[in-house]
Parts: sequence; C-alpha cells; structure tokens
Amino acid sequence: MRSPYYQSSRFWSLCFLLWFILLNFLSHGDKFHPDYPPIEIPHLDKIIHFGYFFGGAGLLSAAYFFKKHPSWTRLVLGITLTLSLIGIWDEYHQSFFQNRSGNDLGDWLADTLGALFGALTFRLLHHRLL
Repeated sequence: MRSPYYQSSRFWSLCFLLWFILLNFLSHGDKFHPDYPPIEIPHLDKIIHFGYFFGGAGLLSAAYFFKKHPSWTRLVLGITLTLSLIGIWDEYHQSFFQNRSGNDLGDWLADTLGALFGALTFRLLHHRLL
C-alpha cells in the first residue's frame, strides 16, 4: 500500500518550492502589497521574517526527512544553514527594489533563527506525520 501524500518527499519539496517562489514575489516590495496604512508594531518586520523562515524550515525539514531520514543533528544544521543562505540571498535581492531595505543584518538574523526554531520544532513534532 502506498504512503499518504504527506509522507512523500516530493510533496514537501513542491511545498518548499512554492514557499521560495512566494518569498521572491514578496521581496519585490510594494508592487505586490496593497496600499494599507502601515501597522505600528515595533520590530514587526523581524517577527514576519522569523515566522516565514520558521514555516520554510518546517517544509524543507519534511522534504529532507522523508527523502533520507538523516540524523537529527544533520537535519537541523543542514536546514538552518540552507535557509540562512537563502536569507542572505533574499536580503541581497531586496536591495535592488525601490521601497525595500535590503542587506539588513537584523532581518537575516531573524531568518536564521526562524529556520533554526522551525527545524527544531519539526524534530519535536515529526511523529505526527508518520
């Protein structure tokens, strides 16, 4: 009997690819955002970066886990490093668009911490997918 779709590395890889495509659209700035008045919450952008990369880490962790069943140390470090590099690329990418402040060390740190905590959370909750 076949495994359910959510136990497929291919399914989670596709979800991660969609996450990455959306990241690129969001990085383009105001072109894809409606003209709402700005919300005045301190460090909201860092919270958003953390949350987005937390989710991306969960998707990539599932893809990697169902493909190779790596050791947990390798999975957490690999996912964190991969998404940290994507965070660097995203910050660089944002620097080419109007109304975007790319190359923000704080945003990159939020991306990296989101990735770390996302991978660790997957480690704690992966048994729900099995």
